[in-house]
Amino acid sequence: MHTFRVWAPIPGKVAVVVNGQRHLMTRRADGWWEATVAPAGPGSDYGFVLDDEGPFPDPRSPWQPRGVHGLSRLLDHDAFAWSDAGFRARPLAEAVVYELHIGTFTPEGTFDAAIARLDHLVELGITHVELMPVNEFNGDHGWGYDGVDLFAPHHAYGGPDGLKRLVNACHARGLAVLLDVVYNHLGPAGNYLGRFAPYFTPRYHTPWGPAVNFDGADSDEVRAFFGDNARQWLRDYHFDGLRLDAVHAFLDTRAVPFLEELGGAVRRLAAELGRPLVLIPESDLNDPRLLWPPERGGFGLDAQWSDDFHHALHAALTGERAGYYADFGPLADLARALVNAYVYDDRYSIHRRRRHGRPHDGLSGHRFLGYAQNHDQIGNRARGERLSQLVGPGRLKLAAALVFTAPFVPLLFQGEEWGARTPFLYFTAHPEPDLARAVREGRRREFAAFGWKPEDIPDPQDPGTFARSKLDWSELAQPSHAALLDWHRRLIQLRRREPDLADGRLDRVRTRFDEARRWLVVERGRMVVACNFGDRLCALPLPADRWEVLLTSAPVTVLNPDSLTLPEAGVAVLRRENA
Repeated sequence: MHTFRVWAPIPGKVAVVVNGQRHLMTRRADGWWEATVAPAGPGSDYGFVLDDEGPFPDPRSPWQPRGVHGLSRLLDHDAFAWSDAGFRARPLAEAVVYELHIGTFTPEGTFDAAIARLDHLVELGITHVELMPVNEFNGDHGWGYDGVDLFAPHHAYGGPDGLKRLVNACHARGLAVLLDVVYNHLGPAGNYLGRFAPYFTPRYHTPWGPAVNFDGADSDEVRAFFGDNARQWLRDYHFDGLRLDAVHAFLDTRAVPFLEELGGAVRRLAAELGRPLVLIPESDLNDPRLLWPPERGGFGLDAQWSDDFHHALHAALTGERAGYYADFGPLADLARALVNAYVYDDRYSIHRRRRHGRPHDGLSGHRFLGYAQNHDQIGNRARGERLSQLVGPGRLKLAAALVFTAPFVPLLFQGEEWGARTPFLYFTAHPEPDLARAVREGRRREFAAFGWKPEDIPDPQDPGTFARSKLDWSELAQPSHAALLDWHRRLIQLRRREPDLADGRLDRVRTRFDEARRWLVVERGRMVVACNFGDRLCALPLPADRWEVLLTSAPVTVLNPDSLTLPEAGVAVLRRENA
């Protein structure tokens, strides 16, 4: 016996179909419908019929074994045998995060296949695995940001139990697990929420479709839907935190914004469960109020992705100036990011043609994730080029050295640690011809402004585009890739060993640079990171002292008490011998 419930104030009549049998539901005054059905229980397939149309999947479906248009399936979360009762995630101040996409991380592209590669992450020194979205989306493969059944792990990845096995296996190896969730929009195919209730509002629009109704009539229930989704991942799937996609697209005018409400709910859940939980928003607003406590007028979230550091580093390494890279390029911007987190903190942006951002006002570097690559910065390029396809091995080592010696929480994207040569392209598998054509044409229009010819832009719907994006683990056997992997391991070990590299104190970071000669020196306590971004041998001035070279990407030509000579694209990490 099971009692089915669904919030559906729009239709005048609702029935639930369970194992092929239809049962009328009773409406309550608050727009919820109920029906108790026997026999029904875990494993039963069901859907809702709205005004004699359907059946449609449950908006809160726990499992969609036949995809976004199929029936939902009941699930008993208590039936899984967890073995991670003693696990506690390391704090973000000690974290090294690894972002991965389940479908391309292994040849098989499943939760269970990913388990076989976890020891590689442990040996590398990773502490937190961050999964790109895994909830049900249209087709067998895709990025996951067009999901529609937010409570259901994707069927092609291995469904609910497969995901639980992966999280359990991570915890057994000491790895915390974060999940990327998308609450700013839903995908176009299989999105039936609007038939049930006012989940979306016509008052706003996002770049990806209708905006979620966070602040209009009936928004209490809409907020509860997304809040319950967050709690499900943290409680029933044992995730240790969530990455919140593009929160700048949340359009919300209520006195207590949804993000603040969610932050409070997750803190209460952490107290209830007795283990730490974190929320990490992605935002391009450069607004520290996301991280300020509610008592200060903030949302009380834990950390955020730091795109300014990425953009400044990428522009300095590659010389690119298209799109938002027009705002970056000088080493002064990279130096500013290392000291300030935000390059744009109420500063004029050429790309936006207005002032942008706000000063972080005393926040720790541990409240920001710093990276040289991530899924967005690779996959939103027309050809999905990684940094390894844009610069040589010296600059890859330079980039890694700055990421792991910066005052931020370091993040790697899958394969970055060995300089993977496989691209990470934008790929979809929509079976609907009209939608497939719209996605293909939209991608071509998007890059036409950059001068790309349509025939040069990979077709997202081509199965080969997906196949080309899968990691090639055999690359690890090649000496150049193995050397870069070793470089990353040593950097992570160094960060963990040296307190000055792990304190997160932005106020203790000192930078000096020379734009003409293209060198940058970063001081953090006893530690100094010397970087030659130029294309020739360069002598960099050091504070007069006795120095020990801890790591260097290439042989140091000359080391004096007050200078260091590095080759093209060289980097060295040094420590004062005197306290």
